[in-house]
Amino acid sequence: MFLSHAETRLSSSLSGLLIAGVPLVTALLTRLSGGDDRLDVRRVLGLVVGFFGVAVLVGLDVAADDLVAVAEIGLVVLGYAVGAMLISHRLAGVSGEGVIAASLGVTALAYAPFGLTRLPDAPLSANALIALGLLAIICTALAFQVFFALIAEVGPSRATVITYFNPAVALVLGVALLGEPFTVGIAIGFALILLGSLLATRRVRPRPNAGATAVPA
Repeated sequence: MFLSHAETRLSSSLSGLLIAGVPLVTALLTRLSGGDDRLDVRRVLGLVVGFFGVAVLVGLDVAADDLVAVAEIGLVVLGYAVGAMLISHRLAGVSGEGVIAASLGVTALAYAPFGLTRLPDAPLSANALIALGLLAIICTALAFQVFFALIAEVGPSRATVITYFNPAVALVLGVALLGEPFTVGIAIGFALILLGSLLATRRVRPRPNAGATAVPA
């Protein structure tokens, strides 16, 4: 609800840039909570580079006259970060399908009073129904399953780095489907996002014990 309201007042560029702060907030909260996901210089550099790449992509359209909307997205960012940590540390042994069903069920109940009072006057078009189906199946159900699997595999800090790709995907679809121009800024932003994500998520292999004695075959 916060995000939907804020995006009616802020530019899409600013909204995307603010949401892209999720990995930074997650990394900071993980560090403050004493998590096992170590935050070294390489990962901090990767997070900063990735965030700067998002800023380049969205064109730094950061004119925000509505500070309430900015604060609302700040709460959304905090919620995304805390949610990923809760899934990893508190709900690791719980069925992902159960958590997804419960969270969406609570959301549906919260939205029901607003939705029932704003029902359309005419039947929805075929295109609208197809769009709703795609949003429900691919962007919600499948996305949740993949996100839970990603958190289980790499941890909450690394998993939330995918937030950097939100504005990137939007721009790719705009270029491919809407004929929007592919600029030098987009190319640079993509490169920075890829580099930052690689630095922030790459696992470092432990060094072999130099003092270990080789065992003869």
